[in-house]
Amino acid sequence: MKRLLAALLLLSPLVPAQETRLSVPYTRLTLNDGLTVILHEDHTIPVIAVNLWYHVGSAWEKPGKTGFAHLFEHLMFMGSKNAPEGKFDQWLEAAGGDNNASTSNDRTNYYENIPSNALALPLFLESDRMGHFVEVMTPEKVDLQRDVVKNERRQRVDNEPYGTAEIILHEHLYPANHPYHWPVIGSMEDLTAASYNDVVEFFQRYYRPNNASLCIAGDIDPEKTTALVKSWFSDVPPGAPVPPLGAPVAELTTEQRLTKEDNVQLPRLYMCWLSPPLFAPGDAELDILASVLADGKNSRLYKRLVYELQIAQDVTAYEGSAALGSTFQIIVTARSGHALSEIQPVIDEELARIKVSPPSRRELGRAINQFEAGFLDRMESESTVADLLNNYYAHTGNPDYFNEDLSRYKALDPDDVSCAAITYLRGDGRVILSIVPQGKKDLAAGQGTEVR
Repeated sequence: MKRLLAALLLLSPLVPAQETRLSVPYTRLTLNDGLTVILHEDHTIPVIAVNLWYHVGSAWEKPGKTGFAHLFEHLMFMGSKNAPEGKFDQWLEAAGGDNNASTSNDRTNYYENIPSNALALPLFLESDRMGHFVEVMTPEKVDLQRDVVKNERRQRVDNEPYGTAEIILHEHLYPANHPYHWPVIGSMEDLTAASYNDVVEFFQRYYRPNNASLCIAGDIDPEKTTALVKSWFSDVPPGAPVPPLGAPVAELTTEQRLTKEDNVQLPRLYMCWLSPPLFAPGDAELDILASVLADGKNSRLYKRLVYELQIAQDVTAYEGSAALGSTFQIIVTARSGHALSEIQPVIDEELARIKVSPPSRRELGRAINQFEAGFLDRMESESTVADLLNNYYAHTGNPDYFNEDLSRYKALDPDDVSCAAITYLRGDGRVILSIVPQGKKDLAAGQGTEVR
């Protein structure tokens, strides 16, 4: 039914989809050690998603000591006291489950998807590495995973075409003491310099039950699940309270133009602005603006740059929402034989146009319905529902924030989108980065400071 509704929404861009209301009932409790537990019962299929958020990401690191949160994403799979190295994956796979992890600026997430008759296994595994990980961590394991992370940075950042763009942008969007100034993966210098004691201290400070939330969603009996969680996690000692993370003001008052020569075939343009934090006023408006500008062949920038003028081969726009502040980006790859100086004026024209002439009702309806359809489609996955419950809890205090989240978009008026563009996408407050082939700085969007 969700997929059918999503399809109908896309086919009816002029009809406001006011009838959709989601119900994601949950139970929340807090253990004596401070661990927040969120339970969501859904017997649609015999599957359970276990989703553990540690409320620490790269934003909690310090200049000179970056990359620790992402390093721990790797280290936590190196075994714990009662689950030797390699057994975590082996035991889960034998039970028919799978697992993974991810790190962002704002959190570190470990998750398992398992048949409903195997719930005790991931609870044992997660509780063991929460409570007994340091006991088996050694300098040799730290060195091994340090090298793995450094190699990952080489592959995904340093040697990847356009791979350093996000690092360059964040270094110029945020001041040096801002938690978003440095990349999640960390710098080579900091990873090399990190000592074993630094790593242990970081774990003991942040990877404690009182700085975590555990969501279990799917084919569960809440009463039995609560008993299982208490039996596995109640003896894990809490750590010192972690105060809320603050950040200095990030503000752009001029236009910065940057140029980087890279081992690429085609020039690519990045235009970036600072924007409101996740769930703050303006965040949803810029999500919709990104869709109007670059989502699909009927979007404004795609029609102008790719279809009509044929000077670009792709265009993307998005609002990169985050807890301490977001970034709005427009990214365009030029077609062979064309320079970025041809592309940027067209983008500026379209931005100027939408500031004085709001999107049509049809454009707005299509963008909102596409967002809602994608939102509902993601909710087909119990794993995604569990992650959203954790996400909403972390950022709003209310795990069942689904309807409030959707209502941010469905309540928008065309003028709201134009006002957001006027307020945040200023010509005197942005970073413009041109990445061009080696020896072809003439393809950049005007003269810019050269960056490495």
